[in-house]
Amino acid sequence: MAPSENRVKAAQLWGKNKEELKSELERLKGNLVTLRTQKIAGGASSKLNQIHDVRKSIARVLTVINANQRHQLRIFYKGKKYIPLDLRPKQTRAIRRRLTKEEASKVTEKTRKKLIHFPQRKFAVKA
Repeated sequence: MAPSENRVKAAQLWGKNKEELKSELERLKGNLVTLRTQKIAGGASSKLNQIHDVRKSIARVLTVINANQRHQLRIFYKGKKYIPLDLRPKQTRAIRRRLTKEEASKVTEKTRKKLIHFPQRKFAVKA
């Protein structure tokens, strides 16, 4: 195994489909198991660096898998009434709880009648 074989570039992963990513993940996990057994058996210190590289590569693959999955879910829930909490915009707690524009512009029946029957008075001001 060459040291560059364990290292995976994220740019290469984005073009792959789900099955290719899963097979890449299985390959990297297999590499990690073999490197760990070599470490226990008293392998060279260079194996520690390779373990680090493999772990980071596994994280990259999982990141791409999760990003693709979230992207597909966003497409699925687009236009639906309810969206899962983790797909909603984070914003701040206050912004999430404040009234929407439609809710804020609504007027009760009593207020609407009051506005109709008692409009704002217009005064002719002497200049």
